[in-house]
Amino acid sequence: MTAAEQLKISVADYLAGELISDIKHEYVNGMVYAMAGAKRSHNIISANLLGLLFNHLRGTPCRVFGSDMKVGIQTRTHDCFYYPDVHVSCEAHGHEHYNSQPELIIEVLSDSTERKDRAEKFYDYRKIPSLEEYVLVAQDSLRIEIYRRRSGWDLNLLEAGASFQFESVGLALTTADIYQGVEF
Repeated sequence: MTAAEQLKISVADYLAGELISDIKHEYVNGMVYAMAGAKRSHNIISANLLGLLFNHLRGTPCRVFGSDMKVGIQTRTHDCFYYPDVHVSCEAHGHEHYNSQPELIIEVLSDSTERKDRAEKFYDYRKIPSLEEYVLVAQDSLRIEIYRRRSGWDLNLLEAGASFQFESVGLALTTADIYQGVEF
């Protein structure tokens, strides 16, 4: 057994540790990574998305979750738990501390997370059978990228003034809705 394998922790130990930890950690196949704080623009964008989705989903079985709720990805070869900035899940009886069947995941990009959001997380999120859309929102410029399962995860790029729809939840928006209150 290598030294790295000795440092890995089990899913059960990770989930138990998160319940008592003062900071959040993401979990990737036995390795645990502490999460950093976010900029003002990041928080404004996340809050705008949460509000818009909450109001739209009211009265439906779907719920919007912020960055305090994990998404769990467990396959034969992977065990990952991430804290997306925003996600929507319509699962009737999810786990108390994480969702495993999100339909929409949104990450607000920052300098410290952009590479991981674009590569590792995008790779892992696509393993979730229920996921229909993955959205990346820039915090320092007006740029939204939407990737959809139905299009083979091809990029749909949105810039200033664009109207679009989160197809997974049937919500029509503009880029201005998401960036309301953000100053560049």
